[in-house]
Amino acid sequence: MDSNLKLKTRFSFVYVIIAFLALLLLQEYVIGPLVAGEEEVPYSRFRQDLAQGLIDKVTVEPERIVYSVTGPEDDTEKADPRLKAVRIEDRDLVRDLVDAGVEFQAHTPSKSVSGQVFGWILPILPFVVIWWFLMKRMGKGGPGGMMSFGKSKATEISGEMSTVTFADVGGADEVEVELKEIIDFLNHPDRFAKIGAKLPKGILLVGPPGTGKTLLAKATAGEAGVPFFSISGSEFVEMFVGVGASRVRDLFDQAKAKAPCIIFIDEIDAIGQSRSGAMAVKSNDEREQTLNQLLYEMDGFDANEGVVIMAATNRPEVLDKALLRAGRFDRQIVVPLPTEKGRLQILQIHAAKVSLAQDVELDKLAQITTGFSGADLANLVNEAALLAVRRGAQKVTMIDFDLAIERIVAGLQRDMPLEGDIRAKVAFHEGGHALVSHLLPLTDKVHKVSIIPTSRGALGFTMEMPEEDRHLMSKPALEQRLAVMLGGRAAELLVFNETSTGASNDLERATDLARRMVTEFGMSEALGPVRYAGPAGSGYLGGQVATRNLSPDIENLIDAEIRRLLDGAHETALELLTTHETDLREIARVLQEEEVISGETVSEIVAETGESGQG
Repeated sequence: MDSNLKLKTRFSFVYVIIAFLALLLLQEYVIGPLVAGEEEVPYSRFRQDLAQGLIDKVTVEPERIVYSVTGPEDDTEKADPRLKAVRIEDRDLVRDLVDAGVEFQAHTPSKSVSGQVFGWILPILPFVVIWWFLMKRMGKGGPGGMMSFGKSKATEISGEMSTVTFADVGGADEVEVELKEIIDFLNHPDRFAKIGAKLPKGILLVGPPGTGKTLLAKATAGEAGVPFFSISGSEFVEMFVGVGASRVRDLFDQAKAKAPCIIFIDEIDAIGQSRSGAMAVKSNDEREQTLNQLLYEMDGFDANEGVVIMAATNRPEVLDKALLRAGRFDRQIVVPLPTEKGRLQILQIHAAKVSLAQDVELDKLAQITTGFSGADLANLVNEAALLAVRRGAQKVTMIDFDLAIERIVAGLQRDMPLEGDIRAKVAFHEGGHALVSHLLPLTDKVHKVSIIPTSRGALGFTMEMPEEDRHLMSKPALEQRLAVMLGGRAAELLVFNETSTGASNDLERATDLARRMVTEFGMSEALGPVRYAGPAGSGYLGGQVATRNLSPDIENLIDAEIRRLLDGAHETALELLTTHETDLREIARVLQEEEVISGETVSEIVAETGESGQG
């Protein structure tokens, strides 16, 4: 209401000024001449009236001549009219006026108020209008204006507008316990101050993408009912030096004025990257100034002022050490991928917004979505709902969820059915993966096998369903996983006596896993319990870990050990498939007929042949 009142007052004042200027113009150029009753005539008319003796009185002004004429006695309508003519340089004028006996006088008219005002306003008025327009565009405090570069771009959500609470967050029970301490501090700061306790000045949420770090920060603000300032780290940095530091100052000034409140900086690694290391010389000066200002604001911040600073990042390993020291972001809260229990909670939250059929088993979906983040699960529910709408159904079924998982993991199915030899090779390839996974005891259970091409370039896929979340993997379990990865290539070699390019992705993943076993996990007897990979980072964004500078002998030995692991896994897969070739051929035959089979079908085929094997 206050801002609207100020806006109306400003516009009313502008309208009054415009009306006053218009009135002056009207008085000067319209009303004044009409009231005076003066008629402008050519100078030649003036000389003619003077020669005819019709002029009674003349007033000579610097720029014009005003005179009155005496009409004929029988024509009273034309008696004493006032006329004016533009003055022309005439040396004989005074003599002719004297000879004609005309009463005349000189007069220097004083400028009217409007004339004085417009005499100096009109020349500069265009410049004033241009200046006003530019200042309006730049906007002293408006978003996007030139004068707003130093202003914080943080989005403020007041306490009553923040509707997100911990009830909207699932799978983060341990994190909620940590954050509820923040809420207690914001609601009851006297309890902490009374005992002398100080809350950590900064709370850093770290974890993989999509685990709900931003949502947890909003839930903290919603539970506490305090203002919430949200901004991305990249919004501090501009092309102009000093802008980022100015925005940091402005953000903290706003927060102090609204205390108690929460400042949340998302993707803080955009401005908080380490200033040391090989890339320090090439660092961005503007980013470094912004970081320095942030360090100063946090360090000079009283912990009991009622402002809590929270930040989130996927790359804690690149943050500057000064940012993580005690007194700044001195508490790091890891937001991991949800467990099976957490995935079930998240699915229940999102599934409550859609109409589910009776056959939907959320607990089973939670079991087969190992590795899914909260954002992935939300997308899963939405994709299943879209698939239900697409087929004209009123409710979302389990089939919709299965297709949605397949779409997220493998990609969209392509309408490109395989034919001939290619269809047979793909069927044996995927059958090899499925059969090896079924026969080995330490591998995940087969969930689905498909030979329908996907938009990601795969001609088929085998989807596995872990029976439980795995936090540790033994060497035998990893070796059996390598055998499953190479099972498709072994099947092609067994049946067709040749291999194809279809195993390229399998080889890539198997080689990467074998390299990690050798260089990171110390699972090579020849190399011993030594880590040969580079420094361990959080690795939330994935990517390969580079090896350290090693001697040629060690590098050769690493390559040899990787080759040994892969050869052993390939041999294991080939032996299993040779022993159970009848099962393999039956699985491939059913696949070619139906294109998609379930893990239960694979188990039934192995059981029916009487050659289920014991691994």
